[in-house]
Amino acid sequence: MTTPVRGRTLRTRLLAYITGGVNRLRSAWAILIAAQTRLLNALGTVPPSRNGIPRRLRAAIATFNTSLAAFNRAAGAWVERWAATDLPLIYREGAYNTLDHADRRRDLFQWTERHRAAVTAASAQYYADFTARVREAVRRAQAFVRAVQDAARDTTGRLSLSALRRAHPLDTVIYAGNHRHPVEAWARSAITWQAVTTANTAAVRTTLDELGTEWLEVRDGADCGWREHNDPDKANRTLRTVQDALAHPTAHPNCQRELLPRMDLIGRTNIASGAAL
Repeated sequence: MTTPVRGRTLRTRLLAYITGGVNRLRSAWAILIAAQTRLLNALGTVPPSRNGIPRRLRAAIATFNTSLAAFNRAAGAWVERWAATDLPLIYREGAYNTLDHADRRRDLFQWTERHRAAVTAASAQYYADFTARVREAVRRAQAFVRAVQDAARDTTGRLSLSALRRAHPLDTVIYAGNHRHPVEAWARSAITWQAVTTANTAAVRTTLDELGTEWLEVRDGADCGWREHNDPDKANRTLRTVQDALAHPTAHPNCQRELLPRMDLIGRTNIASGAAL
């Protein structure tokens, strides 16, 4: 088995996890997006009134809240599965790929305390990240409902359903600086980052613990920097220590970095981390 085949195998397996995760998150958000459309349509059929919210609109709001709860359950269930099941499997895939490259048996990998600690730390962090995004989506949906109720009482004739949707785009995720990104683009970027980071962390840990070498060869995009994409310290075809690789298993979202063990360098101390091949 050649190195390129093994690399493609790992990328193919990671892609399956990434695609599955994106599809499930997209399906969960589709519940929320469809519910918003239905509620806006319902709002458009009732005339504004200062005498309270009409019964028909109250029923539509109740239906929206039911859909919101369904979204929360679906998204939350996926987050739990991703953190508790998928990420440990991805970690193991990274370890197996490393052993394959070193022509070692896969059963050399065992869930030692160090491996368990590494994947547990990653899972906890990524669980918190995704859970925060889901909670933010719920909060924004609740703000949208309040805006619908206010619009139903506004008799000034300024009601604009399109403006209301633009003010409350539930099909987006808000980044720092109030930048909004489509849900699918955010999901693919975040899931890819977590999957590649987890697999590469496993590769580094396995390189040190199971294979006994502190050196890895980096395969990456030709223009990719080591710490971030624009870092002048280029990553591709360089040698890095385990310590450096643990600090920078990936450089940016959608990073293609792969870390391969260099068994021929065991015990070498006269190499600088970052040396070009």
